[in-house]
Amino acid sequence: MQGLTLLGATGSVGASTLDVVARHPDRYRVFAVTAHRAADDLLALCRRHAPRYAVLSGLPEDQGLRRRFAEAGNGTELLFGAAALDEVSAEREYDVLVAAIVGAAGLAPTLAGARAGKRLLLANKESLVMAGALFMRAVREHGATLLPIDSEHNAVFQCLPQVAGKASTIAVRRILLTASGGPFRSAPIERLSQVTPEQACAHPNWVMGRKISVDSATMMNKGLEVIEAHWLFDVPPERIEVLVHSQSVVHSLVEFVDGSVIAQLSNPDMRVPIAHALGFPERIESGAAPLDLAALGQLSFERPDAQRFPCLELAYAALREGGTAPAVLNAANEVAVGAFLEGKLPYTAIPQVIERALRQTPSMQADSLATVLDADRSARRAAADCAAMLMGKAA
Repeated sequence: MQGLTLLGATGSVGASTLDVVARHPDRYRVFAVTAHRAADDLLALCRRHAPRYAVLSGLPEDQGLRRRFAEAGNGTELLFGAAALDEVSAEREYDVLVAAIVGAAGLAPTLAGARAGKRLLLANKESLVMAGALFMRAVREHGATLLPIDSEHNAVFQCLPQVAGKASTIAVRRILLTASGGPFRSAPIERLSQVTPEQACAHPNWVMGRKISVDSATMMNKGLEVIEAHWLFDVPPERIEVLVHSQSVVHSLVEFVDGSVIAQLSNPDMRVPIAHALGFPERIESGAAPLDLAALGQLSFERPDAQRFPCLELAYAALREGGTAPAVLNAANEVAVGAFLEGKLPYTAIPQVIERALRQTPSMQADSLATVLDADRSARRAAADCAAMLMGKAA
């Protein structure tokens, strides 16, 4: 029986994780669940799973909420504030940390789990985008086990040979990450400036949160995954490529030096990579529907259109620059996407904000968490100023 802490329990990855966990009550018990402000949703999860701790990281101490959770009668202790995320992540009394908080807010608690030597199931790609060298060093020095649950990186992990209990890239020529192309893969480019948040969030294949859905539409999500893959698998950026694959059935491919290509296929269901990582090295039931290749009929692939998806090249440029540049990229993207979702910034202005923030925020060596977080704050200010200027021009 393994204790499990779930950061970001009320999101789509959290829901998929809890679904898989519920299918294996003899294997897993929920130790802690967290949310930002979704108190009612978190309370419902506590009633169902009876964790030891629950955290509302975006709310100050609230005695009324504390009483509501206590009255649920399952012994859950409610904690408040971002610092509580670090506390539950560093607790000794559990085994598996599922890091599913979206954005920079997930970095500190995920790093706390690494320093506590946990088995880390990583969906928070920003931990590696912002602080890849620091994070991987913490994993090594504290004996943590890192298993990716983004569908693409989990697919790569499944395709790689295991040597001494670790995925080996010794004979790998290329890693090929697939992307659906989002809802605007074939839309006329001249119409993209009129895209609404509702249209951008209508992903054709996956059910995801609003921010990640926009990232998928711009393909920034894939750019962040390229940076993540660099750190996870220790492969240089020139050996990590992206293919548009509209069916979202082939989740990634690995090409080896002998010309062989191995791919991982499944229906687009996050329970598949989550179940793989939870059970690894065993295979456990996920609840996902079997893949019917005959019904699917065909698989198609194409190279991404640089004019349609400028965010992808911005991510490659940040990775090549190194240091705090990826943290700047991520922060600027979060600001720009937030402004777009609020209806304040045109869709096509998102890469403009990111590019200007990268130019205006000097890159430094990412040699400490404080340096990374300073770069994050500076980039957010630069991006907010740029967004405000562009909004003023649009008005």
